[in-house]
Amino acid sequence: MDYQLELRHFVYFLAVAEELHYRKAAEKLFISQPGLSTQIKKMEEILETQLFVRDKKKVELTPAGNYLKGEVEFILNHLEQTKKQLKLVGKGHMGEVRIGFLGSAMQNVVPKLLLDMKEKHPLIHTSLDELSNRAQISAIVRDKLDLGFVRMARVPKGLQIKPVFEDTFSLVLPEDHPLDEKNFKGIRQVAQDNFILFSQDYSPLYFDTVMSICEDGGFTPNVSHKSVHAQTIFKLVENKLGIAIVPTALQYGFQMKVKFIELKRIKQKAVLSMVWKSDNRNPALRNCLDLLLEV
Repeated sequence: MDYQLELRHFVYFLAVAEELHYRKAAEKLFISQPGLSTQIKKMEEILETQLFVRDKKKVELTPAGNYLKGEVEFILNHLEQTKKQLKLVGKGHMGEVRIGFLGSAMQNVVPKLLLDMKEKHPLIHTSLDELSNRAQISAIVRDKLDLGFVRMARVPKGLQIKPVFEDTFSLVLPEDHPLDEKNFKGIRQVAQDNFILFSQDYSPLYFDTVMSICEDGGFTPNVSHKSVHAQTIFKLVENKLGIAIVPTALQYGFQMKVKFIELKRIKQKAVLSMVWKSDNRNPALRNCLDLLLEV
């Protein structure tokens, strides 16, 4: 067959794979629906593999189509990043490092890294994206991020992880709460309070660690609210809707009517780790890693 696959066909395929609806995918691509359907069918003929199961009510990916979707996402993301890097190199720069982070990393690790990069590698651009642990891992795997800062114990195969900062935990209480550093004896004293935690989806390790802190104190906390932002958690505490346990570094940079009691006598620590893909080919990433590994 003379017909050959081109890059546009993979773009067409990905649009249908994401929308699972030919009309919506065609509108997204600004082409006709019959034309899109024809291109997908030809693609399947060349690959000798069915990519979609279609009927009048729905469109679904086959196992082969689902596999191809992941590969195409990676390839197209990598091509887009290559274009960006080429433009920067063409202007005399040394490329860009895309960094994901949890909010708590912005209190110490990330600002220091950016300052060190500016001083030692001024021709490297950096971009930042605040994301949950899972979102960072997904983006690194799909080549959308080069480096992440997460609170995780394990990462998928093909990724590297290394601790870069260890913090204590602190109790967050309303400003007028009867407990303070002088009369605080242990976490058991707040067993009857409602707790406000970071969402388990946002950071499973953090959630499990806080639960273990309470369980070591002899109780299971009553979790009344969850959030993915420290500012929201502090606002809820300020309004006396509960108390919280957070990494101690998070107490800086927020001006709210809350107080912090550092939990100095517990075994649990808030560990922040950097994570990156083993086979990442971005040469600028190595400069970031070297600065972090020096520390």
